[in-house]
Amino acid sequence: MPFLDRLQHWAALQPDANAVTIGAERLSYAELRDRASMRARELVAQSSGGPTVLCRPNGLDFVVDFVAAVAGTGSVAVLDPGWPALQRSAVERMLRDAAASSPPDTPPAPADLRDGPPDSLFLYGFTSGTTALPKAFTRSRDSWQRAFSASSAWFDIGADDRVLAPGPLSASLTLYALAETLSAGAAFHTLPHFDVGDALDSVAHAAVTRIVAVPTALRLLGERGLSNAVDGSALTGIVSAGARLDGATLARVRTWAPRATVYDYYGAAELSFVTARRLDPGEHRTASPTAVGRPFPGVEVRVLDDAGQASAPGVTGTICVRSRLVSAGYAWGDDGSAFARVAGDHGGEWCTVGDQGHLDEAGELHFAGRRADMIVTSGHNVYPQEVEATLLSGLGVSPGSAVAQVVVTGVADARRGTLLVAAVLEEGSPDAPALTRSDLRTAAADLAAPKRPRGYYRLSELPLTGAGKISRRLLAAWITEGDPRVDRLD
Repeated sequence: MPFLDRLQHWAALQPDANAVTIGAERLSYAELRDRASMRARELVAQSSGGPTVLCRPNGLDFVVDFVAAVAGTGSVAVLDPGWPALQRSAVERMLRDAAASSPPDTPPAPADLRDGPPDSLFLYGFTSGTTALPKAFTRSRDSWQRAFSASSAWFDIGADDRVLAPGPLSASLTLYALAETLSAGAAFHTLPHFDVGDALDSVAHAAVTRIVAVPTALRLLGERGLSNAVDGSALTGIVSAGARLDGATLARVRTWAPRATVYDYYGAAELSFVTARRLDPGEHRTASPTAVGRPFPGVEVRVLDDAGQASAPGVTGTICVRSRLVSAGYAWGDDGSAFARVAGDHGGEWCTVGDQGHLDEAGELHFAGRRADMIVTSGHNVYPQEVEATLLSGLGVSPGSAVAQVVVTGVADARRGTLLVAAVLEEGSPDAPALTRSDLRTAAADLAAPKRPRGYYRLSELPLTGAGKISRRLLAAWITEGDPRVDRLD
């Protein structure tokens, strides 16, 4: 594992310091080292080759097994415990087949809770593909070691921090936060499952100094923290990732935790960090709603057109990156729609996941959308993230605004192929007037005609994945099936 040498260091220096707390359970650094060392020996004795498969809910056993599985030259495949049984079985079969087709040159050495060679693979992660079987990407130890060095400095994390990452450990955002926190010698906190009340209780009673979460979770924490008078003034850092940090969520978080530096970054599981932004206490953000920051330390970014040439400032193209933080590629599932080396780059250093965007004159990246999310309607390509950002901006995102979130998706339509629609979740004073279709149409006026939604809906809750991310596919299903959580605005 890329932080096991650091774990040994902290276990010797501060053996009784808190390493991991999950709900009511806790492990000190010495206890985590000792339990993981014992478990590593067991895994070596049980190994039949290939990565250790880890498919558990949040808990101390997950952490111990994760640390133990990647000791020395070991590797781990982290599966989502919420997957259907057939999907999990298919992935496990693929892992067995991959191990059988490329047996190691030498048998595994006796487990030692130390880092393996930098260029060796330690992690199999998974992202959605164009089929039911997730794509499996792999990472070398070196990619995370370099990422820890850059991220701990950028996000200013130290051994005195107490980091709350309330999402599932099977999600790459939370898993990386765990490893980054242990590498820094800080205390990591999470929950058996996400619960806003339990998360706020950790903030109030566990002296949490930092939160790492997706924007939807941060919005809930900020809103409930304010309404329940949970003091967030002790928070010094809030890190948002996994989706764009919208203005409404930012406003709520800044009101609840006024002393916190707010960080948000754009990236992908296969690419790691790409760009990032930092907002100090009292500092206001006036950038475009599509802006996602400047290149992360050690990362180069450029935007290419369809001919592979650099796009002019302001012109949308494919976002490409060059860094030492990217994954090693796919073990399987490479359908050509995601991670790839840039054609014509003979050094193979420039990579892309097909995301679209542009660089402005100042060198800041603007994110238009993921190619996989692109909606084709009446022959026009539309990125829902761009439409959502414009609608939010037009509706207003000041503190106390009735708008919490806008979600754009496509539903089947006989004439256009796909009909572009938008749904809004409203929160605020019960006395505030409800948004109308006219309000939303006015907010969409700044969009080009093909990008303006043709249908508008009101949500009673957000369509979310198990990791707390917006699911446009789920919203489309709700609309198609007449789900009561979504109502059409006439």
